[in-house]
Amino acid sequence: MELTKKTHACVRLEKDGRALVIDPGVFSEEDAAVGADAILVTHEHMDHFNEERLRAGMEANPAAEIWTLASVAEQLSAAFPGRVHTVGEGDTFTAAGFEVEVHGQLHAVIHPDIPRITNVGYLIDGGTVFHPGDALTVPEGRTVDTLLLPVHAPWNKIAEVIDYVREVAPRRAIDIHDVLLQDLARPVYDSMIDKLGGTDHSRLTPGTGTALG
Repeated sequence: MELTKKTHACVRLEKDGRALVIDPGVFSEEDAAVGADAILVTHEHMDHFNEERLRAGMEANPAAEIWTLASVAEQLSAAFPGRVHTVGEGDTFTAAGFEVEVHGQLHAVIHPDIPRITNVGYLIDGGTVFHPGDALTVPEGRTVDTLLLPVHAPWNKIAEVIDYVREVAPRRAIDIHDVLLQDLARPVYDSMIDKLGGTDHSRLTPGTGTALG
């Protein structure tokens, strides 16, 4: 399996000539979902769900399908009948040859005054890679090889990020959710996660990739 980092929270996975894209949001490239055979969306926030990017991917490949939670599916089902599937925690399915498990229910707390929305994470191919969306979800009972780590967000702090890496205990962690993190701060974040996370930690420049598994 090959992972290509897109901008912010979006990644592209490729295996056996097929592609799966997760969270093509407003910060990701306009063609982030183009060429995808399957698209997964973790929740409805604009930096993870952008209808224009999804439409571009679905229109470019008439066989492409989307798996997502109800709040997103409701906005897309009419435009793509039979191609949008609603999922929730505990569900398992096959998308473009990838085996997917759904973990998690709620978005992390941004502030107590802001109602929490639904958020799900996707565990791919038995733990080869886990994308948690906007939550620090631990896929219980599963070993994670590569954790996609939401390193910077209005809802987290570095201590929580480090403790999350420790709890999941992946073989390695790769940064996502990082477009708002200024270059000046990146070495500080890198240093703390590297020293305290207890696993191999790295970040990829958007457009670059790495082998998984």
